[in-house]
Amino acid sequence: MTAPRSTAARKVFDRLSLPERTFVADALRTETVGGVLLLVAAVAALIWANIPALHDSYESVSDFHLGPTALGLNLSVEHWAADGLLAVFFFVAGIELKRELVAGDLKDPKAAALPVVAALCGMAVPALVYTLTALTGGGDPGGWAVPTATDIAFALAVLAVIGTSLPSALRAFLLTLAVVDDLFAILIIAVFFTHTIDFAALGGAVAGLAVFWVLLRKGVRGWYVYVPLALVIWALMYNSGIHATIAGVAMGLMLRCTTREGEEHSPGERIEHVVRPLSAGLAVPLFALFSAGVSISGGALGEVFTRPETLGVVLGLVVGKTIGIFGGTWLAARFTRASLSEDLAWADVFAVASLAGIGFTVSLLIGELAFEGDAALTDEVKAAVLMGSLIAATLATVLLKLRNAKYRRIYEAEERDEDSDGIPDVYEEDDPAYHLRMAEIYDRKAAQHRRTAEEITRARAGETDGDGDGETGADEAVEGSGEKAVKRGSVPPLAAEVPGGAGEDGDRPA
Repeated sequence: MTAPRSTAARKVFDRLSLPERTFVADALRTETVGGVLLLVAAVAALIWANIPALHDSYESVSDFHLGPTALGLNLSVEHWAADGLLAVFFFVAGIELKRELVAGDLKDPKAAALPVVAALCGMAVPALVYTLTALTGGGDPGGWAVPTATDIAFALAVLAVIGTSLPSALRAFLLTLAVVDDLFAILIIAVFFTHTIDFAALGGAVAGLAVFWVLLRKGVRGWYVYVPLALVIWALMYNSGIHATIAGVAMGLMLRCTTREGEEHSPGERIEHVVRPLSAGLAVPLFALFSAGVSISGGALGEVFTRPETLGVVLGLVVGKTIGIFGGTWLAARFTRASLSEDLAWADVFAVASLAGIGFTVSLLIGELAFEGDAALTDEVKAAVLMGSLIAATLATVLLKLRNAKYRRIYEAEERDEDSDGIPDVYEEDDPAYHLRMAEIYDRKAAQHRRTAEEITRARAGETDGDGDGETGADEAVEGSGEKAVKRGSVPPLAAEVPGGAGEDGDRPA
């Protein structure tokens, strides 16, 4: 029997609670599928943009404008993907953040300290690495925010492709880290990349958000109410000069993510369940399709490592992210006096930190904002994001593969359900009913093994007495084996005839 788990000391990356594990598994499943589509879209964009016969068509489609000019929304397809479709992505990010704050790991300040500190360090160190690299080489330090973001979908797609059985605690840490990362990326976009503000449009967007909030609190239902209102809020936010994705985050944060009596799932969880596939399966891949199509050549790739801005992006993603997240995690554990889970080592944290260096979607978006007006440098920075993400993915693959055998054992233990009640056995170790069920299961198995042994013995020895001495073949086989052992001298006669009997002195076993 497994002893009850001690709760005396808080563990870093300890086993998740069952409800949290279920939620994380569902969320990661969708993100993994979306990540694979994201990879496909990125590869398709690179092929489309770099085949000479197709390059002009890629440029034509990306630059094609549509939308009502009177409303200030006559935008290119690429612009619609970046400002429109990514608002859906950030809407889901807002719901995730709200849920983490009210019902997830971020609800408990002690538990929240680890991912928050790790995320902050994982953004500050890459920004510092970029700035130092750019200033040392005489480049533009304005792209400091490009390597600060982590792309959870891309990271999970890498995990799916390499087939690693990463434990649920590390996957949950990666997911929470990405949520906090997205929050600060949103703040960076809002604060540092808003140049002029149209206060009339901004006031209209705020009024729309207030109406959105009131309708939610009144319990009004119906997509036909909220979708048109959301579009109006998004359009007003776009025209205000603040990046339109902020509208998506704001609406996501307004949803209620706690359950009430009679509810199995909160409204936020239900809406996220509907919208997440749209975000992961359509919005983000389409953004990648029209943003990742940069010209790639041997000379262009070589310039990534020679130009200070692009080198800063690569080093920020590969070196800065890894050192920042690993160092932040270690510091948080050190100063909160939490110990690492017995199942894991700090090498595992380092591997996950390197995986977080994949900064695709939001990094591409920030790259466009940071170097707006310089198309050549924007494309070079995008190429640097792709290169840095590829290097980080390769490094993480090697590190995770080295530990995959251990991950597989942990994963199998987490998934084992021998009593077939739908709940993994590790969550029932302290339940007496579980151990009684397992005792019954093992008793049935033992009885079945005994019957099988008897059947095999009868089949080998024969069911009838072939020589008419009244003993079955099985009896004679056992008796004969004993007589042969006595004749060989390997078993004393008395011990063979009287098992467990007394010796000549009467006080020793025969």
